[in-house]
Amino acid sequence: MGPAELIGLSFGHRTDRDAEHWLRHAVRPLGLPGLVACTHLVRRPFPHVAVSLATGGEPPTGLPVTAAELREAAGHAAAEHAARRSGRAVIYPGVERLTGTLTVGEVIALSAIERVTGLGGPPPEPGTGLETRDFVRPQWMDGLLTLVTVPVAGGRVAPFEVPDPTPCCADH
Repeated sequence: MGPAELIGLSFGHRTDRDAEHWLRHAVRPLGLPGLVACTHLVRRPFPHVAVSLATGGEPPTGLPVTAAELREAAGHAAAEHAARRSGRAVIYPGVERLTGTLTVGEVIALSAIERVTGLGGPPPEPGTGLETRDFVRPQWMDGLLTLVTVPVAGGRVAPFEVPDPTPCCADH
């Protein structure tokens, strides 16, 4: 995955969900080959979610320009992605194939995910079933696009991040 072009953008999205919505509706339709689009939690100038886009070719055109006050956040997102240090991948090669239950080995073979780890335990074996929940968001960790998993019923694993998390304090 050696992207030819990498850019950071920041539009002040307050949540990952807002940033994902923007990526799906503004970036995915561009059909950029080899696209890896990530979200990044940033602190400056206020807490929000910036995005980074790595393409296998020409830089995308027709996207909005980051406002001057958010350029530092956009630059941070691009730098973290370029260093493969952080970033939560939303769009990446093979993501559309990660549906239903696959083995860990299939997830790695079918997508840009390079490593699958187990939260608080050993990594799952290649033959272990992985329930994708049709929601697979790997992260850049130690230079590798890494999916963090947790154990679920039947000796299988599932992505640590769930599609519709319960908001904190939702019951009061």
